Amino acid sequence: MQQLLGTEAGDLLKALHAPAPVSIRLNPVKHAGMEAECVPWCGQGRYLGERPVFTLDPLLHAGAYYVQEASSMLVQQAYRACCGLPADPVVLDLCAAPGGKTTHLAALLPERALLIGNEPVRSRIPALSENLWKWGRPNTVITAAAPGQFLPMGAFCDLILVDAPCSGEGMFRKDPQARAQWGANLVRTCAARQQNILDSAWALLKPGGYLIYSTCTWEMAENEGQVERLQGHGADPVPIPVEQDWGVVATPVGLRCYPHRLRGEGFFISLLRKPMPDNRPETAQAAGKDGPDLPPELVPWFREPDDQCAIAHSALLHVVNKRWHQVVHGLGATVPLVAPGIPVALRKGEAWFPHPALALNGLLRHAAFTRLDLDLDHARRYLQGEAIQATGAMGTALVRYNALGLGWAHGAGNRWNNLWHPAWRIRMR
Repeated sequence: MQQLLGTEAGDLLKALHAPAPVSIRLNPVKHAGMEAECVPWCGQGRYLGERPVFTLDPLLHAGAYYVQEASSMLVQQAYRACCGLPADPVVLDLCAAPGGKTTHLAALLPERALLIGNEPVRSRIPALSENLWKWGRPNTVITAAAPGQFLPMGAFCDLILVDAPCSGEGMFRKDPQARAQWGANLVRTCAARQQNILDSAWALLKPGGYLIYSTCTWEMAENEGQVERLQGHGADPVPIPVEQDWGVVATPVGLRCYPHRLRGEGFFISLLRKPMPDNRPETAQAAGKDGPDLPPELVPWFREPDDQCAIAHSALLHVVNKRWHQVVHGLGATVPLVAPGIPVALRKGEAWFPHPALALNGLLRHAAFTRLDLDLDHARRYLQGEAIQATGAMGTALVRYNALGLGWAHGAGNRWNNLWHPAWRIRMR
């Protein structure tokens, strides 16, 4: 650090022993009405004066915001620097769990863009799925592939995010385990792993497409070293605009964040563009308009039912915009597919039952269901798995908090039985 920061190294060490700031990122389509200080480089980022008990806040479970470290919200500035993307791009987050940057992309992309959240480590898939489904963006697919497994798909992505596994120096303040695990061998291991991931990412990127590369370390070998190696393959670094008073350090190939200079943790981010061959003009995204229609019984549930393609997978019905049916079909034939779209329903006999993810998604037409609007106390009880006492409860009802969908309940005369996802129930009282 002395080589990187010189006389500032002491200031950094002091900052690593100071309390970490608390920050969240708001969901722009689920208005939480939370007033707090803005994160300068992220329009929806907010600093909180203290850390609340997030687990007991129904707005968190409704996907109204995501608890995220502020430096990593620079993804927004990188995305804004991606000039010339198609109107509805194919976007892949190659190392997505637990989903912070994936949900950030979800907030930035056009609704009809295809977002693929991939996580190679199977044990991390439940967290990714929960966070993406709660965020509520349509046209989101979840896969569980090693980066190299995508290679038979060819160069099919317009934008790829690689938030790479790293040695974690930038998280020393927040994560004592990161300090204990750090060492020269870890840095070498991470650099080799990053190289393999980036080689796959580069092959999957269309000419003219963009790669956002980030880590939470300050190691040159894991940051600038990786970018310079990609430059050897033809990658063009793209400047990410920042304001001088933000405290972000600009380098020739990216941005660095240090906790003594700004209110955030250690972070590195770079934006690279794959050159377009001189003899190949840029073309619009080719997409079909095919795929199975929704079952007629489900059509009233959706805002734009004619645009939705129904895909059966793992005993559930999923939906994705019809323009992406061919791409999703190709993914299913190539990589382990967790969810080929948003899971919306389960069929039992002749009846369809809505999936918890649909209650949270922008696809849902709320007026199609009885609505149960809960206050804070009853919303917390619902999230803990309790039934809702009532009279004349019949059918399936949409449970809401602050007019945001939370989940489902099934009427049983004198009560509404709780259909909140069992794995998402909160244990805290």
